[in-house]
Amino acid sequence: MIETSDSGLRAVDAAELGPGALRYFDFTMAAFVTILLLSNVIGAAKMASVSVAGREWTFGAGILFFPVSYILGDVLTEVYGYARARRCIWAGFAALLFMAFMSFVVVSLPPARDWTGQAAYEAVFGQVPRIVFASIAAFWAGEFANSFVLARLKILTRGRHLWTRTIGSTIVGQAADSLLFYPLAFLGVWSAQGVIQVAVTNFALKVGWEVLLTPATYAVVGWLKRREGVDVFDRHTNFTPFRARV
Repeated sequence: MIETSDSGLRAVDAAELGPGALRYFDFTMAAFVTILLLSNVIGAAKMASVSVAGREWTFGAGILFFPVSYILGDVLTEVYGYARARRCIWAGFAALLFMAFMSFVVVSLPPARDWTGQAAYEAVFGQVPRIVFASIAAFWAGEFANSFVLARLKILTRGRHLWTRTIGSTIVGQAADSLLFYPLAFLGVWSAQGVIQVAVTNFALKVGWEVLLTPATYAVVGWLKRREGVDVFDRHTNFTPFRARV
């Protein structure tokens, strides 16, 4: 056990933290999965446009909220450790799979004769299997890369300089996400140049969101750590992604 962290909290190894000691983990996990699902359902299909400095910028609306799931991933790893963040990632992965399955079944059901909303329903909830596969694969790889890097950096920095961990892990996680999603989803449909351009632009926007929301991340992390009363370090954690057990 580590005696005291630089924040004045009781610093513990993640393996020594019993489940009964955590008061807000379940709420944080629920928020993570909720934002993940809603950002994929509500924002994924809409293209939005804003005018900045006299120039029109077009972007997928989901990018406004999907990066929040990465920020919550940072919070989960920083406050509760890699193993519990890994459990949340698997919960989100399972939720995404079920959402894709449910969308497919509901959209495929024959509509009632007097119901005229099928076309609109398909436009909103209809999903291209290739894009669904790319999204889920990119989420899985990106979130685990994000969580692993943050946990390791926390040990290297001895719990100091939170911003280096949140931004550094997001750069790695979002790079893995973008490098997987855009080629898997659009290569062969878009030109290679178009895939690279969109991937780089969205990567920059997502990392930019992380930087802008760093004060909010500090506030949430600080609040949760004070309420939980511990500062968790992954000194003896098994970092394999292929398990859900803490």
